[in-house]
Amino acid sequence: MADQENTIILTDDEGQEHEFLVVDILNVEDNEYAVLLPVEGDGDNEAAEAIVLKIGVDEDGSEVLYEIEDEDEWQRVVAAWENALEEAEED
Repeated sequence: MADQENTIILTDDEGQEHEFLVVDILNVEDNEYAVLLPVEGDGDNEAAEAIVLKIGVDEDGSEVLYEIEDEDEWQRVVAAWENALEEAEED
């Protein structure tokens, strides 16, 4: 099981909770993005892909995660993630 400091629980639209491993936090153009990988061990997620959510603050001042809806923003974040992976491979 993943270290609790590196996991987060998200609730979907149906109210079900899902645990994710926080793989990385990206900084892109003064915004932060969380790269998350599902932790579920039901066997169906062997090829699970990471998801990326924008980190923001709601009206109460609480940190929240948002889906990236803007295609240009999404492309910038994907490029940043790919660059981070390439740099990690070079080290």
